Amino acid sequence: MHDDRLLVEGRLERALRQFVRPAIHPVRVPLTLSAWHAPGEPVPVSEALSAAYEPFEPGTPWGRPWSTSWIRIEGRVPEEWAGRHVEVLVDPGFSGEGPGFQAEGMLYDAAGVPLKGVHPRNRHLTVAERAEGGEPVRLLLEAAANPAVLHHFEPTSLGDITTAGDRPLYRFAGAELAVFDEEVWHLVLDVEVLSELMHELPADRPRRHEILRALEDMLDALDLHDVPGTAAAARAELAGVLARPAAASAHRVSAAGHAHIDSAWLWPLRETVRKASRTFANVTALARDYPELVFACSQAQQYAWVKENQPQVWERIKRAVQEGTWAPVGSMWVESDANMPGGEALARQIVHGKRFFAEELGVETEEIWLPDSFGYTAAFPQLAKLAGVRWFLTQKLSWNQSNKMPHHTFWWEGIDGTRVFTHFPPVDTYNAQFHARELAHAERNFAEKGRATRSLVPFGWGDGGGGPTREMLEKARRLRSLEGSPRVEIEKPSAFFAAAEEEYAAHSPVWSGELYLELHRATYTTQAKTKQGNRRSEHALREAELWCTAAALRNPAYAYPYDALGRLWKTVLLHQFHDILPGSSIAWVHREARETYAAVLAELDGLTAEAARALGEDGPEAVLNTSPYPRAEVVEANDGALVYVNVPGLGGSSLAVTPADTPRVRGAEADGGHVLENEHLRVTVDADGLLTSVHDLRADREVLAPGARGNLLQLHPDHPNQWDAWDIDQHYRRKHTDLTSAESVQLVESGPLRATVRVVRAFGRSRITQELRLDAGARRVDVVTDVDWQESEKVLKVAFPLDVQAERSAAEIQFGHVHRPTHANTGWDAARFEICAHRWLRVAEEGYGVALLNDSTYGHDVTRTPHPDGLGTSVRLTLLRAPHSPDPETDLGTHRFTYALLPGAGVGDAVAAGLALNLPLRRASCPPPAPLVSVSDPAVTVESVKLAEDRSGDVVVRLYESRGGRASARLRLSFAVGGAYVTDLLERPSSPDSAPVPSSADGYAIRLRPFQIMTLRFPVAPQP
Repeated sequence: MHDDRLLVEGRLERALRQFVRPAIHPVRVPLTLSAWHAPGEPVPVSEALSAAYEPFEPGTPWGRPWSTSWIRIEGRVPEEWAGRHVEVLVDPGFSGEGPGFQAEGMLYDAAGVPLKGVHPRNRHLTVAERAEGGEPVRLLLEAAANPAVLHHFEPTSLGDITTAGDRPLYRFAGAELAVFDEEVWHLVLDVEVLSELMHELPADRPRRHEILRALEDMLDALDLHDVPGTAAAARAELAGVLARPAAASAHRVSAAGHAHIDSAWLWPLRETVRKASRTFANVTALARDYPELVFACSQAQQYAWVKENQPQVWERIKRAVQEGTWAPVGSMWVESDANMPGGEALARQIVHGKRFFAEELGVETEEIWLPDSFGYTAAFPQLAKLAGVRWFLTQKLSWNQSNKMPHHTFWWEGIDGTRVFTHFPPVDTYNAQFHARELAHAERNFAEKGRATRSLVPFGWGDGGGGPTREMLEKARRLRSLEGSPRVEIEKPSAFFAAAEEEYAAHSPVWSGELYLELHRATYTTQAKTKQGNRRSEHALREAELWCTAAALRNPAYAYPYDALGRLWKTVLLHQFHDILPGSSIAWVHREARETYAAVLAELDGLTAEAARALGEDGPEAVLNTSPYPRAEVVEANDGALVYVNVPGLGGSSLAVTPADTPRVRGAEADGGHVLENEHLRVTVDADGLLTSVHDLRADREVLAPGARGNLLQLHPDHPNQWDAWDIDQHYRRKHTDLTSAESVQLVESGPLRATVRVVRAFGRSRITQELRLDAGARRVDVVTDVDWQESEKVLKVAFPLDVQAERSAAEIQFGHVHRPTHANTGWDAARFEICAHRWLRVAEEGYGVALLNDSTYGHDVTRTPHPDGLGTSVRLTLLRAPHSPDPETDLGTHRFTYALLPGAGVGDAVAAGLALNLPLRRASCPPPAPLVSVSDPAVTVESVKLAEDRSGDVVVRLYESRGGRASARLRLSFAVGGAYVTDLLERPSSPDSAPVPSSADGYAIRLRPFQIMTLRFPVAPQP
């Protein structure tokens, strides 16, 4: 029987390849081509219509990397084709690369109306379903010569237009008119569905043999020299096995059309604009022939691009939404990274996404849709619920290197206890094609069998591959109810989630905490300047909103810059996309990101300066504190002099001469090294420029492990097994070099307000200068670092071996922190050998903790390290990498950043110090403003202060409990309001009957659970 099956399959494979598939388009005639090669960046179709075209022959090389060629396609349907289904077939020179990773195109009619995209597996355009004969064909193809960049992870110059060269990438294969034989095409699909299913059925299943015999009978009925004439008879032999319904117990697949389009990755942002337009044109065209299609589409940014650049496609999308063939999903501006965006940024991802879908398309999205992000913060469940989101979807966890996620449908519980109903499709892809292998895998893999009966399958080509195809829709029709296969129903994701929740919510397991991806851990570090640009832009936005709000409240002539702030937020949100912020895009993307961040920061600096001027220009020089916590710090005045200031949180103070009773610091030489000391710390730096002691004077405790040295730079070889920019694999730890040799170690400031030791090191082709700085009154040691990084495939870390016996670390995430074990007891623990933290990471034993702060990076590792006197904990910050793919010069160049060691730190200390490091005090020539907002309990952290998005003038304050406990606080305002009420994330009343927040002369009373986020809205009282 086995040999018999192989004989039938061999016969079938040859028949399909040599006779049947070619008969789908049995007759073809070439079309006439002419071309105009656009000289620079892409141009609108209106410009291409008026360009001068030259004759262009099939076989002609075209397309220097990243260029665009416009091809006129002209001809006439032969008269003898009257009554036939006629199509145009276009092949600009497709290679063997996957859809979306090579040439693509958009077809327009002669008037410039976009029709549909052209992709490797979607090359056709219907001219007439029943031709009259003689119809003219006049089309315009916008052909994009996008290079295939990611080839075996080898370094390539193709990733940036400035280095890609001019050699043509493609050879234009041609454009033809062809007769489309639908009966033959249907026969191919019948055969594919059945033969694929047969291969997935066990060998002893009668159904498998029934399909085999039906295929054999089909071949007997088919005349290979007259396929069109015998296709109907051949299909009749398969009708019986195709008509067998699925078993009542068959797994139920809810299928949603999908096209995961990375907003930038192996192509620049400008190309994603066109990828989205091509795909969206395809989908709206496909829905005309397949009204059952439902296309699930996320990322409000991509809709906005299409609205701006292809208004006719946009109108088709709006109609499709109304007709039910298009389902906006995802609730976010882009499918962002889900580890590194700050708390307010992640909130704004949802705010701007949901607002766009509601205002532009009339849809209240109900799910977070992040199939491809590299792990998921435990802050998400609460943010989702606060935005009215009911469901969460991811796929990426199927990529785990070590541990298989135990659930596919479950409640995901965040750090505050909020739960969101979550699905992780067991099909293990978001680009399904309705291959029987995929459906069988989904059924076998589904972890909730016995309790739940359904899962979700997103289908369609992504990344510019064109989305769902007519072949996929036809397969879905055959698989709606087919014996031996799961049942397939095309429907909206919301319909799936509602049915799954009704069926299984009461029995669903719970996953508590972060969804850590056991892969792509280097994305916390790669492309340091992109991460630094993001971090600084987030904090600059926070600063601008606060002081613009203050100016609007205190100066009636000042106009709050709603439009500018909204535009800048959306720019930052876009660059949080999960291949930009993680550093996994081509060189072009990150070059542009650096330029964009510089422009964003310059504009925000201007907005903040203008707001400060609006507070009044006749006052002395002031210092503004955007952090919600009061600060006593050393700052630099305009003349360069150091001044010690006390500044209230969210307010200002004058930049006056340092008073006589100001704390002092001194630096001195000692034992061949240097000692820096203030009333809190005594820091010893040896002749190598390393920390040999950090003594907490108030606790009378040494922070560093016995015999260890801190601020130790360590260089590891960095050769991940596969994904260069994405991965840091555990074997990197097997070898390292301690960078102990110093060119110079100098005491460059000795007090009384700042003591600094400057250390210069050279290694490889790189050079690093560090200033170890202790300020008067400071409880932290700052390390201000300048690096000229010229290494290749290495990773640079800095180690602090601490005399703290910590069983777990606490790492700041959005709106709180998470604990992770410092041991590797289980495979789950061991897999977290590289972890993400925001502004601080803390390790502690009972009664004492130490925090490591940073101003721009995210990657850390924490290990338990025995020493002669016991057990310590080594905390390392990952500073820089140098992978070669997809950007061969990743991170090369100069960098400046600061990190700091904070001894004796409680969680609250780490929160306040992390904010202080990332929100430097700002000098301004204005009267020192009183704090806009103050909170009586320091466990309550104010995240943002702004004016409401609806331009009502109301003030919105978002805050959260930051220490992991309960908080009762009084919130006081320095401006008159007409009350207060709690809102959702989108600044709407949290419920229809929301009661006002209780108030008294002492302020507004608020109570918070551990890590609870609260958004308060204050209608501003009218001015007298």
